[in-house]
Amino acid sequence: MRTILRVNMSDLSIKKEPLPEKWANYGGRALTDALVFTEVPADADPLGPDNKLVIAPGLLGGTTAPNGGRLSVGAKSPLTGGIKESNSGGQVAHALGKIGIAAIVVEGKPADPAARYVLEIDPAGEAKLSRHDELAGLGNYATVDALKKDWADSGRYSTMTNGPAGEMLLSGAGIAVSDPHGYPNRFAGRGGLGAVMGSKNLKAVVIDDAGLSSIEHADKDAFNAAVKKFAAALREHPVSGTGLPTYGTNVLANIINEAGGYPTRNFSSGQFEGVDGISGETMREITLERGGNVKHGCHTGCVIQCSRYYVHEDGSYWTKGPEYESAWSLGADCGISDMDVVAALDRECGDLGIDTIEMGATLAVYMESGKLAFGDGEGALHVLEEIREGTDLGKIIGSGAEATGKAFGVTRIPVVKHQAMPAYDPRPIQGIGVTYATSTQGADHTAGYSITANVLAVGGTVDPLKSEGQAALSQGLQIATGMLDSLGLCIFVAFPVLDIPAAFDAIGEMVTAHTGQTWGADELMKLGRETLTYERLFNAHAGFTAADDRLPAYMYTEKLPPHNVVFTVTDEELDAVFDFVAETAAEMGIS
Repeated sequence: MRTILRVNMSDLSIKKEPLPEKWANYGGRALTDALVFTEVPADADPLGPDNKLVIAPGLLGGTTAPNGGRLSVGAKSPLTGGIKESNSGGQVAHALGKIGIAAIVVEGKPADPAARYVLEIDPAGEAKLSRHDELAGLGNYATVDALKKDWADSGRYSTMTNGPAGEMLLSGAGIAVSDPHGYPNRFAGRGGLGAVMGSKNLKAVVIDDAGLSSIEHADKDAFNAAVKKFAAALREHPVSGTGLPTYGTNVLANIINEAGGYPTRNFSSGQFEGVDGISGETMREITLERGGNVKHGCHTGCVIQCSRYYVHEDGSYWTKGPEYESAWSLGADCGISDMDVVAALDRECGDLGIDTIEMGATLAVYMESGKLAFGDGEGALHVLEEIREGTDLGKIIGSGAEATGKAFGVTRIPVVKHQAMPAYDPRPIQGIGVTYATSTQGADHTAGYSITANVLAVGGTVDPLKSEGQAALSQGLQIATGMLDSLGLCIFVAFPVLDIPAAFDAIGEMVTAHTGQTWGADELMKLGRETLTYERLFNAHAGFTAADDRLPAYMYTEKLPPHNVVFTVTDEELDAVFDFVAETAAEMGIS
């Protein structure tokens, strides 16, 4: 039986309870959403005792489902003011799944603000809180090193840690999750959930799953057959089977730059003349020359293998191979074309525990203010040091792009629902603009990745420069993504799923064989719709309106080179993206 582990930081009590039957088919994002919607007041202070931090593996967590080990972390966001699900790789989801924990719910707030606690969970699912004030202020890497002293004898454990940014309650803070080698370099980065963790004085979570094997299935043989079918599709597709394994996520740099949608110098151009210096191809060359790791999974069971380690000249580990989003945000958006500088910034963000997308966009806004020159990598590192030192400037920068823009008089701030836009400009890639505008999560490419049809010709084609078909494309992708996030599947499985019918069939077959219930296309898409319905209703209760489902005004008027286009999808089309919510809510019995 899957259980919910409730951790009350007000009285330091812990209790387990069975997962309610009504949520038996939920995992990951669906479950974090259901818990936040049901238990967190929409008007709660995101950093107060009424907010709850929910950590949940997907429904396939703890199994051998290919790429099925993604983790969802949910709460009311201190950055957006709405509901938030932040998704991460790493080992935690599989560990929790094997133990049988459907969700950890961290609630309340300790009386002593100086206290730092570590939540420890053993293979039997027993948990305890221990006080470790000596960890206060440590970066994520030092925190993990300190934890190793107590866990050195464990055969296998994984961690979630909170860096200084989260302890300072900065709204750009994320939560670090350990990868298969124990490095805290996978992140539930977006939405400021590190600040929520910091508000609970929870410095780390350590999960010991030593000796546990993959969880059982209703039909083991059918599950294994579906796994083979799904894995074959992942290897067959040119994106998931060749492009991503060879060059990592940063394979997209040259592709998006060529398409004219690579945001450069605070979204003032769609192409970066220095893109080659920070591309996936260049990163691979440098890494190979230095003897680094050029292909591995961010969690066990990954077939795609798009992660890598970026190393120093002597071959020693430096940081995760900066993902496409990080290389762009800390590179092109800031006018920086040196991969080593990007890696240094990435490492510092990772140690501080701050979202690289939000931070890169923030630095670019700061550069536009004239306080720092575009291309000044050394200056950017000094700004990050201000965050670590807790200076007034550091607190502003650590609070994100919008806060920084307002503080320094910048009017061109690329945010939606207060969250910075990722690495695709919505003017020449209109479908992603629909996703940015309407997503419940704030500007978020993963919420509905229209790059598939807009740029890569995956799942069909929709002209990226025209408004026609973009709203429908985003709607379908947002529903499908809600489903994938709830199952714990990596978003990159979408490439074969959209092109190879057997891949989509295999998902339903895996879930059916695992749960013993029938999961066809209708059931899978229903899961996605229900997930999004929780989110839309929560945000409505929190005061969000149609006016929040819009891009910044300048994107409707300021033409972006080289295509010299503006965003043209109409408000009516944007407002229709979630036209299914009222009916779905009625079916669910929620309002």
